[in-house]
Amino acid sequence: MTSIKRRNLMKNSVAVAVAGATGVSLEASAGGHDIDESQAAMAKQELIDSVDAIFGEHMEAELNGDLDRTLATMSPNPHLVNVPTMIGGQGQEGVRTFYANRLIGQFFPPDVQFETISRTYSPERLIDELIISFTHTIEMDHILPGVKPTGKFVEAAFVVIVGIEDGKVSYEHIHWDQANVLVQIGLIDPEGLPVTGAGAAAKLRDPSIPDPFYNES
Repeated sequence: MTSIKRRNLMKNSVAVAVAGATGVSLEASAGGHDIDESQAAMAKQELIDSVDAIFGEHMEAELNGDLDRTLATMSPNPHLVNVPTMIGGQGQEGVRTFYANRLIGQFFPPDVQFETISRTYSPERLIDELIISFTHTIEMDHILPGVKPTGKFVEAAFVVIVGIEDGKVSYEHIHWDQANVLVQIGLIDPEGLPVTGAGAAAKLRDPSIPDPFYNES
């Protein structure tokens, strides 16, 4: 294989990885060159495996409460933001403080379930859309600061955006449906308000479920 052909193959493989993750046309991404379907599938799978491994190691360290190992999976200047509560950390020390004070031992109750709705990959980030369900039996400073355990069952939609930089996690932006969480634990009366409690998560599972306001699917 000539050096020119090797360069084109490498360029096309990178283009396929990005295109497969972002939905960009393969033909446009590769500059109009034809790409073998098996090469495209291989490049896409390599990207998925790489990103899954990076975030999987990070999540395992978090779940095990291993602070040093968690930080070792992160870039030199990471940040983390739980968007509805603004709780998180900036930089290695800020993130360490967040994990030590607000996450270890409080991440989620023992019965937590993570249900993936969709996962989107690119070389720079991972986007997870999921339903998280749990019984509110522990204090959870990152999600419900100042709220004592209510014993209520909760299921809510979350979106987690994970930045990837040089094989490390560079940031996490975590969004969730806080109003409907508060309805489920009894802190918001939904009467007359445009909130739905657990119905929002149910609608993600089954889009044919009618809404409670207009009864339209």
